[in-house]
Amino acid sequence: MTAPVLGYFELAAAALLVVLNALLSLLLNMDLARTLLIAGLRVVVQLLLVGLVLKTVFALDSPTLVATVMLVMLAMASYEIFSRQERRYAGPWGLGIGAGTTMLATLFVTVFALLTLRPSPWFAPQVTIPMFGIVLGSVMSSVSISLNAFNTGIMRERASIEAQLALGINRYLALRPIQRSALRSGMIPIINQMSAAGIITLPGMMTGQILAGVAPFEAAKYQILVMFLLAGGAGLGALAATYVAVWRSTDDRDRLRLDRLVKG
Repeated sequence: MTAPVLGYFELAAAALLVVLNALLSLLLNMDLARTLLIAGLRVVVQLLLVGLVLKTVFALDSPTLVATVMLVMLAMASYEIFSRQERRYAGPWGLGIGAGTTMLATLFVTVFALLTLRPSPWFAPQVTIPMFGIVLGSVMSSVSISLNAFNTGIMRERASIEAQLALGINRYLALRPIQRSALRSGMIPIINQMSAAGIITLPGMMTGQILAGVAPFEAAKYQILVMFLLAGGAGLGALAATYVAVWRSTDDRDRLRLDRLVKG
C-alpha cells in the first residue's frame, strides 16, 4: 500500500477544523481566533515554501546549500527563543545565549546522528536537513522553556538568593535550585513524548513512514533513534543554556546582577 496523494480539497477540508476552533474562540470570548487563523496561514505558506526550497536543494545536492538552509533554520529558531522570554538579557546576550547553546547542542547531536546513520554522501540533504530540523525543534523548545523558567525564577527568589550570596555561598550553589527547576521544566516536553510514544500516540516520523509504506517494526526503530537524539539534544541545550545564564546573572564577586535582565 502506498500513501494516498493529497489534493487541495483534502487540505481545505482539514483547514475547516482550524476555522471551527477560531469560531469557538469568538463565541467563548477566548481572544484566540486571530492567533489561530494567522498560525494556520503561516503553516500553509511556510511549509509550501519549504517544500519548494527543499525540492531544489535535494536536486542540486550541494553541501553549501545544505549549510545555508541549516543556518537559516538556526537563525529563525534563535529568534523564536529570544522572542518568548518574559525576561531576557540586555544587549547581544539576549539573543546570543539561546542562539549559541542551541547551535552547539543541535550540531553535536546532528553530527552524531550522521555518524550513526552513515548516509552517502555524508551531507545527503534528504537525511541531514530533516534530522537537523527535528533535533533543532526539540533543542529550541528545551532551551526556550529552561531560560524563561530560570530568569523568572531568579526574579521571584531574589531575596533568598541574595541572602545566600551574602553568607558566602558561591553563585553556582546559590542558584542551583533555580537551575535544577528550570532544567526539569525544559525536559518535561521530551520526557512526555518518550513516555507516551507507542502507547498513547504514534509519533510523527513513525506515522509518516508507515503511511509511506515502511514496515511498522522498521519505522519503530527509526522513531526510537530519533527520540533518543531529541532527548540528548534537549538535555544538552538546556544544561548549557542554564549554566551560561547562571554565569551571566552574577559577576566575579558572586553578586546577583538582575540589572542585566530586561522585560521581554
